[in-house]
Amino acid sequence: MRYLHLLSAVLSHYAVLFVTGLGILAYLYPPVCDWVKGSYATWILSVIMLSMGMTLSLKDFKILASRPWQIALGTLAQFTIMPVVAWIIIKVFSLSPAVATGLLIVGCCPGGVSSNVMSYLAKGDVAFSVGMTTVNTLLSPIMTPLLLLWFSGQDIEVDAWGIFYSIVQIVLVPVIVGVLLNVMFGKTRGYSDTVKCMPGVSVIGLALIVGGIMCHQGVMFMNSDKPLAVIAAMFGAVMLHNALGYLFGYLLAKVTGMDTAKCRTLSIEVGCQNAGMGTQLAIKHFAPMPEAAIASAFACVYHSIGGTLLANIFAMYDLHQKKKAQREQH
Repeated sequence: MRYLHLLSAVLSHYAVLFVTGLGILAYLYPPVCDWVKGSYATWILSVIMLSMGMTLSLKDFKILASRPWQIALGTLAQFTIMPVVAWIIIKVFSLSPAVATGLLIVGCCPGGVSSNVMSYLAKGDVAFSVGMTTVNTLLSPIMTPLLLLWFSGQDIEVDAWGIFYSIVQIVLVPVIVGVLLNVMFGKTRGYSDTVKCMPGVSVIGLALIVGGIMCHQGVMFMNSDKPLAVIAAMFGAVMLHNALGYLFGYLLAKVTGMDTAKCRTLSIEVGCQNAGMGTQLAIKHFAPMPEAAIASAFACVYHSIGGTLLANIFAMYDLHQKKKAQREQH
């Protein structure tokens, strides 16, 4: 078990390299992650959520329920910061209609399930993250099409029941099972040893999801006949959009008096969108503009990589502060 704990720690510390490396490998050699689709992808996400649920106790949710204004603030931030930032980037850089549509779709989506993983790795408030993801996703059948209609004039039909079913299946059920396991076995040594392996499990699961997206969407990148400048602008816009989401989410949490864990959580929750949902919307509703789907697919991969990088920066900062405090004591 000690070696598994060490492996989990190494994977967590080098999560960016592992996730990026597997994503590149899957792009170059699709059979590596070609199987990560459909029910397999759902099960992987469910295992990731189970691993996080296993770290939560009833006390965490009691604290969450006692401060509902933070969930409300997180929901407001989710559905204002990202679509507004997307709209500003579109106007400032005069993006083409197709690329603008893809960026706006991503901006109007709720936070992704991967944001819960990032909050976990960043030592954020996981219960707060799960709460915001759940609330935002349940509101997305109404908010996403309304925001798209407001900012782009396009009325997009959203499968509200499908989204509801997905969030129950991928997030709520695994988290509840994890919490129940914690309640029943949380004080046992075997359970504590198992929980110490969960960060590594989360990183492996996230890497597989990213790899699956890379190998399935890679063909779209290869078949794109657009000029290099257009592709570069698309990638740059997605990366800037993601970075500003993290920045403004953190600043909002800071000015409203949240603690460090919640600041990190709100930053990641706002910046890391459910771009997988955005990709499907782009493919289904904007088929004549393939760049919209390509931009969403790139965001799906990049948000996971960027969020993992940010989570690691937070973790390295904590380690630096800990070592600094130890030096001062001596």
